Amino acid sequence: MDFDASLRRALKTGKVCLGQKSTTDSVKDGKAQIVVVAKNCPGDFVSSLKQKEDVFVYTYEGSSVQLGKACGKPFLVSALAVVEPGESDILSLKRA
Repeated sequence: MDFDASLRRALKTGKVCLGQKSTTDSVKDGKAQIVVVAKNCPGDFVSSLKQKEDVFVYTYEGSSVQLGKACGKPFLVSALAVVEPGESDILSLKRA
């Protein structure tokens, strides 16, 4: 699976929340199917997500700059939540 391509497809055809605040809101509302955090995302934020049993957290190997570029955005993205994958296969990360 090409993660960047799957992420772009999810952004285009599904519903993805970008940023720590909207990611946290999606998790609290029980809408986040998968959460992606950049390698340099603040540790306290990541550990608070990992404490929740019903949330799958995937750590992106790049920085927040690279995750932003993978999303096609001209800004930093340290965390995102996939609410609806659309035509993307990004949820297959949960089975890997």
